[in-house]
This record gives sequence, C-alpha cells and structure tokens, in this order.
Amino acid sequence: MEIVEIQTMIIFCMELAGTIAFAASGAMVGIHCRMDIFGVCVLGVITSVGGGMTRDVILGCVPGALVKPVYVLAAVITALFVFTVLYFRKNVLQGRFGIVYDRIMLVMDSVGLGIFTVMGVMTGIREGYMENVFLLTVLGTLTGVGGGLLRDMMAGQPPYIFVKHIYACASVVGAVSCVWIYRIFGQLPAMVTASALVVVIRFLAAHYRWNLPRIRMER
Repeated sequence: MEIVEIQTMIIFCMELAGTIAFAASGAMVGIHCRMDIFGVCVLGVITSVGGGMTRDVILGCVPGALVKPVYVLAAVITALFVFTVLYFRKNVLQGRFGIVYDRIMLVMDSVGLGIFTVMGVMTGIREGYMENVFLLTVLGTLTGVGGGLLRDMMAGQPPYIFVKHIYACASVVGAVSCVWIYRIFGQLPAMVTASALVVVIRFLAAHYRWNLPRIRMER
C-alpha cells in the first residue's frame, strides 16, 4: 500500500471519528432538551457536519457532507444509537455511570474538536490558500466549533463556546499550529500534532476549570 493511500485512510478514519464524537454530543443536547427522535438526529447531524458545510460555502464549494453522505449516515446512526440506549435505559447516566459518561463525552468532544479543526485547515490548503494564515485559521476554527454553535442555537441555549471553559481558543491555537507544522514537516505530522494539542488544551481547561474573563453584572 502506497504512502498516499495510507494517509488517505488515516484522514478518513480521523474524519469518521470526529463525526461520531460530535454526533454523540449533539444527540445528548437534543435528549436533554426533550426533543423527539427526529430532533435528536437533526442535532447530531448538524453538530457533526454543520461546521464543515459552513466552511465549504465560504470557499464556494459544494459541501462535502452532501457529496459524501457517509458522514451524515454515520452521524444519524450514532444519534439513533445514543437515543435508543437512553430510551430503554433512562437511569444509565445517574450516579457513577453519569460521571463516567461526562468523562467520555469530554474525550469525544475534545477529539472531535481537534480533528475537525485540522480538517478545516487542510481543506483551505487544498483550495490554494496556503499563504493566507488568517483565512486558514478561520476555516479551521469554524469547522471545529461551527457545528456546536449551530447545535446550541437550534436548541435555544447559550452557545457553549461563549460561556464554558477554553473551547474556541483551543481550536484557534490548533489551527495556527497546524499551518506552521504543515509548512515544516508536512501534512500528517501537522494533523496529528495539532489535533493532539487541541485535545490537551481542552483536557487542561476542563480539569483546572479555565475560563476566559467575564463581567458579572449585578441583578
């Protein structure tokens, strides 16, 4: 198997892992908002592919999720799985299992953020914007956080990226690092390293409860 084929397979696996991770988090938001099975699936899909579709529209491309529906299908299957498990096991998230679930969701959400951030950067590079660091950073960050932003807006709650821990900032750092590592070491090292960096920042932010400064108004 050639190196190019191996890289393509690794990229596909990373995209699929990110899709599943974000679909699960989107489905959980829908369940907590007491949506029906259709609403849960929609939120799962939006969280998974919403950021990438927005990025593609900005670049003037047909959204990849529509060209390759495998990602939408994976998101629907994941959302259905989460819904089914909680439909028949409503108490599965209580007590010790609830703590385990929170940790699993943190891992999945962080992995999804890291993967989609670098995928956004790589898409911009493939479209010929290698020299435009600002645009690549915007594309990477939008791909990473755009789906979650749309999810929260559709669920009628404050966007997570604006109120909780270091989230969008982790994506920005990952996007910038991905660009510079790509220029020095190439595609695969950039993707792996930048994704890992985003995950580490998210873990540290959650563990130490890092938050950006905010003004608390008296009511």
